[in-house]
Formats: sequence, C-alpha cells, structure tokens
Amino acid sequence: MKYAILIGDGMADYPMEELSGKTPLEVAHTPNMDGIARQGVGGWVRTIPQGKAPGSDVANLEILGYDSNRVLTGRAPLEAASMGIELADDEVAFRCNLITVAEGKILDYSAGHISTEEGAQLIAEIQERLGSHRVRFYPGVAYRHLMVMRHGPERLETVPPHDVMGKRPEEHLPQGDSAEFIRGLMAYSVEILKETEVNRKRIASGELPATQIWLWGSGKALRLPALKDRFGVEGGVISAVDLLKGIGISAGLRVIEVPGITGYLDTNYSAKAEYALSALDELDFGYVHVEAPDEASHNGSLKDKIRAIEDFDAKVVGPVLEGLRAFGDFRLMVLPDHRTPLCARTHTPEPVPVAIYTSDGEPDNIRAFSESEAERGSLQLESGDALIRRFFQSP
Repeated sequence: MKYAILIGDGMADYPMEELSGKTPLEVAHTPNMDGIARQGVGGWVRTIPQGKAPGSDVANLEILGYDSNRVLTGRAPLEAASMGIELADDEVAFRCNLITVAEGKILDYSAGHISTEEGAQLIAEIQERLGSHRVRFYPGVAYRHLMVMRHGPERLETVPPHDVMGKRPEEHLPQGDSAEFIRGLMAYSVEILKETEVNRKRIASGELPATQIWLWGSGKALRLPALKDRFGVEGGVISAVDLLKGIGISAGLRVIEVPGITGYLDTNYSAKAEYALSALDELDFGYVHVEAPDEASHNGSLKDKIRAIEDFDAKVVGPVLEGLRAFGDFRLMVLPDHRTPLCARTHTPEPVPVAIYTSDGEPDNIRAFSESEAERGSLQLESGDALIRRFFQSP
C-alpha cells in the first residue's frame, strides 16, 4: 500500500462578495480535487485545536497526529531541525524574517519575496555585526532565516509579521523574558541593513528593501515519536519551507530535495509531483506541501490565490493521483493545513475540508472539494489524530 498526503497551504477561505458568495476553492477550476472528493470520502477536520494560535506549525503537526499542545515549544526549533542545527538544552531558536517597514508600518513580511542569495548576504552582515557568544544568525530560504540564542527566554510572547501587515511595528514587539534584548537586536538591524549593497541594488531596481529583521516563533528543541513507529510506514516530505522539512525530520521522515521549488507562485509544482512519485518507488508514504496559496492570501491577492489553487490541482494533485495508480493499492489525501482568508490576510482556526481517495473504498455523497461541500461528508473530525488514524486505518 502506498500513501500520499497533499497539502495546499491556506487554500480554505470564506465566502466572498466579489465571488457572489463563493470561496476561491469553489470558483477555482480543480477537477482533480473535485474528483477525489466525489470518488472518495471527505468532510472536514479541525487542524487547529480550540484556543490554539492558527499557525502552520500547529496545523501540520496535528495533521500528522501529534498533540501540538504537548510537543510544540515554538516554530523556530522545527526550522532549526530542517537546517541541520542541533540545539543545546540551554538554547532557544527564533525565526528571523527579513521584512520591509515603510512610513512607520509593516509593509511586507517577506521584503518583497527577497531571493535566497540576497537574504543570505544580508544575514551574513547581520551575523558579522550582531552575532556574539550569545546569539548566532543562520541563513535560510528567501526571507526566512534563523537566530539561536544561548540561555534564551522560555516565556516570551512574539507575533508573526504576516499577522500584523499594515500595523505599526512598535505596537507588536516581543513581550516577556529577555524582551528588551530581543527588541534591541531588531532595532540595531535597521541601521545595519540601511548600509548594505543588496538593499541599494533592490531600491535602484524598484524592489522592496529589507529594512529590518523580525524575531518570532521562539522555542527549544523538540523530540517526536517517529511515524514509522506509530504507523509502520517509511516516508518522505517535500516542501520549500524549512518549517515543514523540520516537522518531517522530527517525525522521522526523509527530506526529498526538489530543484526549483520556491514556496511561491513560481515554484516548480510539476517537479514536486515527479519527485514524490519517484520516492514512492522506495518509500511507503509521501507528504507534499505547497506554500503558494498561503503566500497569495497573505498578500491579499484573489487572482494569485485562485491561480495557486489551480496550479496545485493541475500540476501536483492530478499527476500524483495518476502516478499512484501504477502502484496498485493506494490512499491519497488532500487538504489545506489551515484557512488563510483573503479578508484577514492571516491564518484562522476554523476546520478545513479534507478528501481521501482509496483504491478500494466506497465514496461519500460529495460533489466537489470545497468548504461548503465538506459539511456533506462522513468525516467530521475534531482532531488531526483522528484523521491520520483514519487515513492509515490504525485503531
């Protein structure tokens, strides 16, 4: 038996007036996801536990059956695992975004989706000027980087920059243990980044500069029981996002590197499908994550969100579904990890639609893959653990 889970990050939304009361999922052309919903079983699942902040870390851990309330210390340790950074017991990792602040407000959480090469150059300059025996900065992908702090704070409240777009940064700075020190690093970065050649070139070419770092998502290292031990499957993960790779590594999954994946609209969708199917020649299970719909939602672009959903369906879902047929018995699940409504431009905690196609199952009475049709399905699940057990048919 082969298993695959395909995640369209942030696909789920709210009904929109400009779409005559429909959601982007309902108006997008998604014949493959609709076919899975019609021919398989579906419904909805709560990927964000009640009262939990609706982050991708929480949602993807829950989808894989881990209790985020028990295991999650913060987002950044998962990204550290992806980057091969081992945290000592007294170290705390922070997500370090390169962001753009203009006219006193957070204009862009990604510094205009700065390139990985440019981001690495800027983080190298930050490390040279701000790095010390206590803090170290590590380059990641695009605008997503990492800081590790010795004797870091265990009780610190931080806010993701994509949650406060258009807001004044000083109103959303870290609060709690070591907050003054963390704020100081963020403030010092403003002067450092002003002087960089990377930013001078970006401004000259009409691109947004990276005006400062934003530190958030802090936490200590976590250890998870391996999916192989829980469900008896050897698996791999495909994503452009370090967070998802870190979750995979922590869960005992193999990271499958794919050329040309960016985490944005220009990602190499087709290669994700191709590499997933190739990996399944050897592995039992593939977890494929596509970030693009979420990025479009954070940017508030309806056009880009619909395009991202359609590309996900045509270039990932369709080819994986067709390729799985060659293996014989298989199960394929498709869902968003969480909702990212365009009106909010951030994540929200409502349940999300899910559909599971099995090569030997009986279908539900669902007509399409969407938020409204999910109410008709047999899966009405209050936890990701219930979903993953249903998927792997584990008692």
